[in-house]
Amino acid sequence: MIAWEQIRTVLLDMDGTLLDLHYDNHFWLEHVPRRYAEQRGLSLADAKTELLARYKRAEGTLDWYCVDYWTRELGLDIPLLKQEVEHLIAVHPHVTDFLDALRAAGKRMVLVTNAHGKSIALKFERTRLGGHFDAVVCSHDLGLPKEHLGFWEKLQLVEPFAPATALLIDDSLAVLRAARASGIGHLLAVKTPDSRAPAKDVGEFQAIHTFMDIMP
Repeated sequence: MIAWEQIRTVLLDMDGTLLDLHYDNHFWLEHVPRRYAEQRGLSLADAKTELLARYKRAEGTLDWYCVDYWTRELGLDIPLLKQEVEHLIAVHPHVTDFLDALRAAGKRMVLVTNAHGKSIALKFERTRLGGHFDAVVCSHDLGLPKEHLGFWEKLQLVEPFAPATALLIDDSLAVLRAARASGIGHLLAVKTPDSRAPAKDVGEFQAIHTFMDIMP
């Protein structure tokens, strides 16, 4: 699936790609609505209806990924709530073996994530993945989410690489399409970002079940 001799830089998404998206899905779809319902005196069903509408309005923007934005919007301490269910943070199978194999093969590894800095810190503390990367680039630092072509243009300013020899692995089709438009030569989707949900539609992209599929 991957001609590794053609790849110099590996760009890796975090949530849903390296980490099981079950944590984030449970957090936003179950835990936050429960705490919001308690705070506002709402039924859980009404809280979910209200929050899903709010989420939808923020989708595709940096606000959707911003811990501070949701703390202000909802009147909840989102970082604290994230800690309440941090036991659900989990690394997908074979990820650390894959990262070790990339290091042994001499590839440059860059984490490119829409996750807010506070979320990254919590997940790195829980998983110890942080030390594997040559660089970590957060979309909040560049001012645009990865779904925007401009993110990939700005990425080149802080982390120069040859797009034709770069591989991006991501679970978002919108992100993969923006990266393709920017000229990144090798793209892979993830079939099961959430281990407890059915495999997702990966559109026109090749995709992996686990990192064993493409181990260098």
